[in-house]
Amino acid sequence: MDGLIKPKSGGKPGTEGKGLAKSPGALAGIKVVDLTRVLGGPYCTMVLSDHGADVIKVEPPQGDEVRDWGPPFHEGDASYFIGVNRNKRAMAVDLRKPEGSAIILRMLEDADILIENFKPGDMERWRLGYHEVLSKRFPRLIHCRISGFGGDGPLGGLPGYDAILQAMTGLMSVNGDATTGPMRLGTAIVDMGTGLYSAIGILMALHERTVSGLGQYLDMTLYDCGMALLHPQAANYFLNDKRPAGTGNPHPNLVPYDKYPTRTCDIFIASGNNGQFRKLCEIIGLPEMADDPSFANNGERNVNRVALTETLRAAFAEQEGNELASRLIRAGVPAGPVLPVDQSTAAPHTAHREMVTELDWYKGIGTPIKFSRTPGGTRRPPPKFAQDSDEILAQLDYSEAEIDAMRKNGVVHDKRRV
Repeated sequence: MDGLIKPKSGGKPGTEGKGLAKSPGALAGIKVVDLTRVLGGPYCTMVLSDHGADVIKVEPPQGDEVRDWGPPFHEGDASYFIGVNRNKRAMAVDLRKPEGSAIILRMLEDADILIENFKPGDMERWRLGYHEVLSKRFPRLIHCRISGFGGDGPLGGLPGYDAILQAMTGLMSVNGDATTGPMRLGTAIVDMGTGLYSAIGILMALHERTVSGLGQYLDMTLYDCGMALLHPQAANYFLNDKRPAGTGNPHPNLVPYDKYPTRTCDIFIASGNNGQFRKLCEIIGLPEMADDPSFANNGERNVNRVALTETLRAAFAEQEGNELASRLIRAGVPAGPVLPVDQSTAAPHTAHREMVTELDWYKGIGTPIKFSRTPGGTRRPPPKFAQDSDEILAQLDYSEAEIDAMRKNGVVHDKRRV
């Protein structure tokens, strides 16, 4: 499929916007059959589709459930769905019917990637198991399965949800502080991290296929990916055998690395070495503090972090926060104002980096992956439910009569089943 396909919104082409694709993309010519719902899988396939992959989103008859996770909504679809499903074509198929599985098999004849996040065993029950069927019929296919815990082991086959995995992998225990106890991260870090790890794994498999000529199966789990995000807490624990605890905003290893109030706003400072600390002391008018033996190096600053924090808070209390943060970062001390989402997305540098993308009615966060020759970006808004069914089925060489019969028999759906 042409990577420069005209974006669609209600059937009308759109060419005006921000953060739009300016090339076919690094993954042009790659076909992805996307059977995922909710967040991790759709986030992964959006990354691929941003860079030119032809992603066909195949939903169950009831639709991707996050279409309902609002408000806010646009024409019946929730922001939760809209935020991770741009650049995809969509149809709905009942995989429990043999004719539904047959559609997927026909799609896979020229597909490079199949990604799904069904409960382990479902694909096998629908005659679409990788080891029994797909690897034999399509030896070049890369099949990525995302599940909560995998198909075997003590927790094998159990369902996984972001917050539960944050709790079980230890991520929640190191978020928050002594006053709050363990806290869930405000963003779905396990789901989105799994989506990113899955995209990395898929691209590794694509590269390896150029050597071997063979596809392979990726067993991606929320559990593994949540564990993989435990840095530096796990590294600290393995070395000192002390259970990590939530420290809130302060870093467990670096000082000063914390949020500080100023007269006008909160700022965050992340001083990573002695040179940065010395510059910080000079800028706030306390150059002698850098020579104080209690603060001379990070180890001493860590031991004496309470006294240092009190001194810094007093020094910042009457400062204009945005101006102070600007002076610090421009002098080489990492610092920035703590911005709410409405301000961060409206910031001049956000616009410069094209990190807010717009096309027709759609507005979202742009791709962070910037290529010099093959830049990605937005090509089409997120699809309405099953909006591309006829186009996709026609490309699979189904006749109009066959398509009508599949609709009549409940194999293909145009409206969400309640």
